[in-house]
Amino acid sequence: MKSKRIIAIGGGEIKNYGTLEIDRYIAEEAKKIAGDRRACGLFVPTASYDCMPYYNTFHKIYTGIYGLKTDVVLTVNREIDLDKIRIKFEKADFIYVGGGNTVFMIEHWKKTGALSIIKEAYARGVLIAGLSAGAICWFEDMYSDSVVEGEYSMYKGLGWIHGKISPHYNERMLDFDKIVMYNRDCAWGVENGAALEIVDGEPLRSISGGGKVYRLDASGGELKKSIF
Repeated sequence: MKSKRIIAIGGGEIKNYGTLEIDRYIAEEAKKIAGDRRACGLFVPTASYDCMPYYNTFHKIYTGIYGLKTDVVLTVNREIDLDKIRIKFEKADFIYVGGGNTVFMIEHWKKTGALSIIKEAYARGVLIAGLSAGAICWFEDMYSDSVVEGEYSMYKGLGWIHGKISPHYNERMLDFDKIVMYNRDCAWGVENGAALEIVDGEPLRSISGGGKVYRLDASGGELKKSIF
């Protein structure tokens, strides 16, 4: 059975090549998975309300630079055919979930039935990558301003991965640290230009494109922070 893998990217502008080193790693892993076939990446832009320029940028990076095929799943403000969507997921060597409104994305996936298809792909070992919203949605608790822009709070994620997480940690460090300390929890802070790779539910390694991944532990009443 294939391992279940998630690459959670803390942030960075893909259009400005801010995640290029991480994108290279994802592309190389996809090519290993595809073998003799041309690898295919499936872009899921639900959190950005199916923003097509976002997909075009993804295509520019992954096809123009790394030579992969790409496709996109559009589900917002349209009739959707779950059977056709499932076929796209079955053809994908990796899935890339874009950034945006995390809370909207999770609720929309549940409402439309897309979540069950994503779960199926994850269970059979399709590599999942995601940036910002696409990085944090898999965790039990996620730090986001999805409901009111600029007002950050903890929200429930899908719960596939244990713990709390903040994307853009270099921008939100002080407030997130206070939350972790108050709750005496363990958590992850992933900066822009960094990613956390999780295999079978366990954080395995960090991937740096200029940023860092931090493990936070306040379970003993004192905040301990280490670079992962």
